[in-house]
Amino acid sequence: MSDSITTRSVVLDCPDPSALARFYGELLSWPITYADDEWVVLKGDEAQMRICFQKIDNFRAPTWPDGSVPQQFHLDFTVDEFDAPEKRALAAGATKAEFQPGDDFRVYLDPVGHPFCLCL
Repeated sequence: MSDSITTRSVVLDCPDPSALARFYGELLSWPITYADDEWVVLKGDEAQMRICFQKIDNFRAPTWPDGSVPQQFHLDFTVDEFDAPEKRALAAGATKAEFQPGDDFRVYLDPVGHPFCLCL
C-alpha cells in the first residue's frame, strides 16, 4: 500500500457547468469525459489531472481584485509565450483583467468571473 497523495481534480463552482467546461476545454484542448446537469469533468493527459465544474444555484461571481466577493481560488497555466495563448483565451470567452500585477504572468477572467493566469 502506498502512502502517496496525488491531485485528482480541481472543482470550480459555477451557474452552468456545461458552458464553463466548454470554455476551459477550448482553452486547454481537453475533452469532456463526463457530464450531467450538475457536474462536468474535463480530463487532461498530464498525470490524469481533471478540472470539474459543479452547478451552484446561487453562484456569486468573484470581484477580483477588489475582493467584495473573494476570488475563491485561481488556476495558473504555464505557456511558452503570451500572444497565441492569449488569443485562444479571448476567443474562447475570457476577458483580460484590468489589473495586471506582474510581467511574467497575465491575469484573465473566465466567463463567470473566476481569475486565471497564463504564466511564462
